[in-house]
Amino acid sequence: MTETEVGLGRRIRDLGAGSPGEIAYRHIGTDGSEPAVTWGELDDRSSRLAGALAKRGVGQDDLLGIGLRNGPRFVLSTFAAWKLGAVPVPVRWDVPDWELDRLREVIRPRVYLGDADLAWIDEALELERPTLPDAIAPYSHGICSSGSTGTPKVILAGTPSVYNPAAGIPMMTRWRPIPTPQTVLVLAPMYHVNAFSALYPMLAGDRLVVMEKFDAARVVDVIERYRITNFTATPTMLQRIADLPGIDDRDLSSIEWFTQGAAPMPPSLVDRWSALVGAERILMAYGMTEGLGLAALTGEEWSTRRGSVGRGMRGTEIRILGPAGEQLPPGEIGEIYLRAPGAPTAPYLGDVPQPTSTADGFVTVGDLGHLDEEGFLYLADRRVDVIISGGANVFPAEVETALIDHPGVTDVVVIGLRDPEWGRRVHALIEPADPANPPTLDGIRAFAKSRLAAYKVPKSIEIVDAIPRSAATKVNRGRLLQTRGG
Repeated sequence: MTETEVGLGRRIRDLGAGSPGEIAYRHIGTDGSEPAVTWGELDDRSSRLAGALAKRGVGQDDLLGIGLRNGPRFVLSTFAAWKLGAVPVPVRWDVPDWELDRLREVIRPRVYLGDADLAWIDEALELERPTLPDAIAPYSHGICSSGSTGTPKVILAGTPSVYNPAAGIPMMTRWRPIPTPQTVLVLAPMYHVNAFSALYPMLAGDRLVVMEKFDAARVVDVIERYRITNFTATPTMLQRIADLPGIDDRDLSSIEWFTQGAAPMPPSLVDRWSALVGAERILMAYGMTEGLGLAALTGEEWSTRRGSVGRGMRGTEIRILGPAGEQLPPGEIGEIYLRAPGAPTAPYLGDVPQPTSTADGFVTVGDLGHLDEEGFLYLADRRVDVIISGGANVFPAEVETALIDHPGVTDVVVIGLRDPEWGRRVHALIEPADPANPPTLDGIRAFAKSRLAAYKVPKSIEIVDAIPRSAATKVNRGRLLQTRGG
């Protein structure tokens, strides 16, 4: 540690001492409660929990598995890890036991905290507060990911657990001034990188309001009550909020901006949110858990480049490369490679391939897309998700974007099933708007043909009660394929 570096644990202690009565975190519980926690409480309780974890063997550079739902205990466990110089690794709890066991085998944490440890955590908070040294871990956190393949991997952040004041600078300030501190609403489970990363601007002065579980109707209530200034959401979350009865009459005026990520946003949904809050308040971003680079654009920019996820920002350079590593011209789809100053190079944990890189430092995780003449990026899909049907490439995200506007469709996911004639056929799982009157295959095909080339139109559909999404509203396509014969 250099004289100028401030570890995250020390930063928490400084906030606890300097702003002990300031509310830093508010929990929106599924039981209807909405308790607030101050910096003084977070500092004191996380130190007590750190002492208890130390007695269980957690120390410098160790991994601490945190399989807890959103709530104060999750934050305290993360803070306790930082105070010990350990690496917090949030673990997905919304998976079957066999999959959770696989994740834990990959992480091999010194200690794993799950539901069975809730009473132990509460007891630890009553112990004597220990004196803790300043400590910095080599990685600020780890994030569990399985992408579309279902193969467990843990992505370690490429930066040490050092406080960075720049975390408090809103990304939207590239386009216009944003008042700070912000009141940030966290919608996703904090095992997801976007939700977990909200802790860093919190340490820079922002206030967090965290949903224990996403609920569209309650989200709007919380926005109004606590004057939320920004949040990050998936397209599925935004769709569910926009579909609420009476949403046009609700007070969303406190929202300075929000970020949409995780998947391309359907044009109709961008238009809907532009009407709700203004296109200038929408920020669409493209990045990945690995933190290899970032592209973004506002809703205003998107209106003249519909479908784009923006240009590189914070020094990110973007290349589109072909199968032989050749650089492709604008408009041609290939693999997306990014290069950014200070991008992390931490390895994956798990029996998975490491990211592919070029000799001059551009890295890819397998996403496909193209650039236009001005350098704006357009996503096609992940390489592993591409459906090769009759020798032609079909990108599931494009088909899903077309079908979501069908009035009889509430949610949809597209996969490629084995087929003796086509190799893979385009298959759509559909959650109907009216279960008593679901859309037909002929109706879906006719609608799709008005928006897609013929070879991209689904050849089969499957009506389901609900699309099997995680608590972060993501879909595991690999598992959907496996349960349908691969």
